[in-house]
Amino acid sequence: MTHTTRAETLRPLAGFTAIMKRHALIVMVLALAVARAAPTYDPLQLPVGEAITLELEVAGERALPLLIYLPPDGSPAPVVLFSHGLGGSRHGSNFLGKHWSRRGYVVVYLQHPGSDDSVWKEQSRGRRLAAMKSAASAENLRLRIGDVPRVLDQLTAWSLESGHPLAGRLDMSRVGMSGHSFGALTTQAVGGQSFPLLGAKGTDSRILAALPMSPSAPRAGDIQKAFGAVKIPWMLMTGTEDSSPIVNLTVQERLAVYPALPPGSKYELVLHGARHLAFTNRPLPGDGGGRNPNHHRSILALSTAFWDAYLKEDPAARAWLDGEGPRGVLDPEDRWQHK
Repeated sequence: MTHTTRAETLRPLAGFTAIMKRHALIVMVLALAVARAAPTYDPLQLPVGEAITLELEVAGERALPLLIYLPPDGSPAPVVLFSHGLGGSRHGSNFLGKHWSRRGYVVVYLQHPGSDDSVWKEQSRGRRLAAMKSAASAENLRLRIGDVPRVLDQLTAWSLESGHPLAGRLDMSRVGMSGHSFGALTTQAVGGQSFPLLGAKGTDSRILAALPMSPSAPRAGDIQKAFGAVKIPWMLMTGTEDSSPIVNLTVQERLAVYPALPPGSKYELVLHGARHLAFTNRPLPGDGGGRNPNHHRSILALSTAFWDAYLKEDPAARAWLDGEGPRGVLDPEDRWQHK
């Protein structure tokens, strides 16, 4: 009769344990190697190649000129609309379009007749200011809101038109919108803001994310009702000196928007010392002063991460945005919050 000692019984178990420990060590080493090899998310990194530009027009009684930036890559890409401020044009704030397009977005700059650079045609400063104030009307806002679905409809048609420069280039299932000043208000209106008497009739369900720069709170009605039903992600951008001499908007009125938004993918950036035109390329009359070179860098980084997170559904972008990523590009005095 053969007898097995306890030591003989445990010896195979010890060997098995040693093998498992070696396997666990190998797995851990491989995991560390993969983690080190994986690229860190960087919204400022740009691929090789320059954006392609197109000048098109949406025809009709109210013709809408467009400036379009296409990514170097020819595959279908998400679409970002941009609406200029009062007295601006489709050529303003092009530092955004150049960056966003190289990051993989088709960026479409709208030009809104009646509140565009045509208001500068008056020769005297007093008349120009009067023309600007007149152009900042409820009627022009109504027209601007109506421009957005017209442009989206036309972009869809062009993307399906054989031989058109935009054929096969647009992913119309992933659309975002941004704008500055009057363009921010336009963005707010199509992005879910409710207005007295009109409600949220301007909301366009094709807009999946909104990024108003220099936003504004309503001057009439309940602010909670105005923003309480916003359903899509919003990122607000403003500055501590972001007042408007044309329509007498204060910084406090811009800062009132964020608290009124419901929680869930809502963000606010307040750039320290940024004036109203920090979101554009050049100073204009009534808004002098120097430009902090880090403002544009911060705007590009956070806006790109926002589009990547909510139009491309990139988890790395979302983690960067909701984590400590923004603090790595902002100045210490800048304010950043999300809910």
